[in-house]
Amino acid sequence: MAAVGQEEENVDHYEVLCLPSGEEGAALSLEQIEKAYKTQSRLRHPDKRPDDPNATADFQRLASSYKFLRDESLRRQFDARLRGRREAAARAAASGVKRRKAVSDLEERERAAAAGQAVDAAEAAKREDKRKAADVKRELDEFFAAKQSTASGTASTSAHGAPQDGVKTDKSKILKVSWEGGADYYTAAKLEEIFKQFGKVEDIVIKTRKSRSRGSAIVVMASKEAAQSALKNHSVYNVFSVPLIVAPMQESSGVPARSTLTPETRTSNVGGTGFSDLEASVFRKLQEAQKRKQGG
Repeated sequence: MAAVGQEEENVDHYEVLCLPSGEEGAALSLEQIEKAYKTQSRLRHPDKRPDDPNATADFQRLASSYKFLRDESLRRQFDARLRGRREAAARAAASGVKRRKAVSDLEERERAAAAGQAVDAAEAAKREDKRKAADVKRELDEFFAAKQSTASGTASTSAHGAPQDGVKTDKSKILKVSWEGGADYYTAAKLEEIFKQFGKVEDIVIKTRKSRSRGSAIVVMASKEAAQSALKNHSVYNVFSVPLIVAPMQESSGVPARSTLTPETRTSNVGGTGFSDLEASVFRKLQEAQKRKQGG
């Protein structure tokens, strides 16, 4: 127990081994943990990273987390601690929502009292709907303005002055990633954590989900060598509960590959991985407004 210091409190040992955390991590077998450790130790050995000053410390942390998770007693305590953190975060989020609602209601009553008027619940609801509709319109304007800006900025000119269809990208650096078993299982942050072990990740774009069971994304590596390394190490992707399928972005006859996404479903690269969050936020608010309208 004494070996579990303050530093251990802030380390997610599952993430160190590039394994899913939380309830999924708690359900992993020792064989799966050992398999992940062997894979990561080969990839992250200091001899393979002579130019990385943090390679030795990273490798030592990997070995320490593996040893920690092999101890059943320490692992049970660790899983319980993670579960407690998740529950506390959920309670805090729920409390925050209730508190903001209470403050909003109080401010509304105070404004009405100051004006010498009784608070009309129906009128207050209408005003709130108008405010939210204005917020949605503003975000939509920003969303489409950003898309328009990206579209106008992607056109480039060749050495002969002829316009091209878009910025020419080295397709050998681009990977197509897909998975079955839950479209929302992988986020951009989670994919970046997995692929950065092969080299620098320039961008990750989560494609708009048409299926609840199947997800896909585009991963842009910083170099061709990093992309090739990611393609060669297939064993890395099989340790997860939901395995990844990784393939190269192909071109044919020198013609740039066309995206299968329509303009309405394309996730733009404005602001990197965060742009898909803006799109999701906008359309989520539209759906909420539509539900309120139908309920009224």
